[in-house]
Amino acid sequence: MIFVLTGAGISKESGLDTFRDKDGLWTKVNIEDVATPRAFKKDPKRVLDFYNFRRRELLSDNVAPNAAHLALARLEAELTKRPGAKPSRGKDKPPLFLVTQNVDNLHERGGSKQVCHTHGRMLWAKCEACHKKFEWLKDLTLEDRCPVCQAQGRLRPDVVWFEEIPYHLEEIERNLARCDLFVSIGTSGVVYPAASYLRVVKGLNVPAVEINLAPTGAANLYDKGYYGPASQAVPRWVDEVLEKP
Repeated sequence: MIFVLTGAGISKESGLDTFRDKDGLWTKVNIEDVATPRAFKKDPKRVLDFYNFRRRELLSDNVAPNAAHLALARLEAELTKRPGAKPSRGKDKPPLFLVTQNVDNLHERGGSKQVCHTHGRMLWAKCEACHKKFEWLKDLTLEDRCPVCQAQGRLRPDVVWFEEIPYHLEEIERNLARCDLFVSIGTSGVVYPAASYLRVVKGLNVPAVEINLAPTGAANLYDKGYYGPASQAVPRWVDEVLEKP
């Protein structure tokens, strides 16, 4: 099974800002003001406005899947069609496990069928009163009521903020332990727990590939690297994988 981890770098060419680049999102706004539970408690309107802007941006005609998203969807489809396509370290699992740190829906729009959103989803909301989650495509306001419990002013984006625990950690750990190849795409590799994934697979002697605009600080730990725009580097890697029997 191929374990693929994607970060903001894969969506940059689709028109979405990265976070930690020199011109990234966190150079334009303070993390503490918009991306922590404390920020939401202190000034919920400011936090909601920030994510409302990002939600509208994601839903605009200016943002669409790029060739990297399409290539990963093609890889998933082709590997699934291969006879006896099963991971060698586990049973009854798809041959590709795609984990994204991104809260956009570009993998799904690009055709990927199974996507693990470890940092949540921008187009979903959750209620802090009843903890239910649901799709939400419009702006969030303090006047909105939860469609499940009717609590007012308790809705927030279903996005994992700093100081919160990412989603699906047990599922991710299980698939890390059984993968045959680890691939990191468009991520700085400095945010935990994702920052630990490379060391986990290297401890299991699993080969690892880095695909990024430029080598990261951990590039020397990877067995192979593909560097350049994601829309070029990811399809090149996918072509090589699919050429193998």
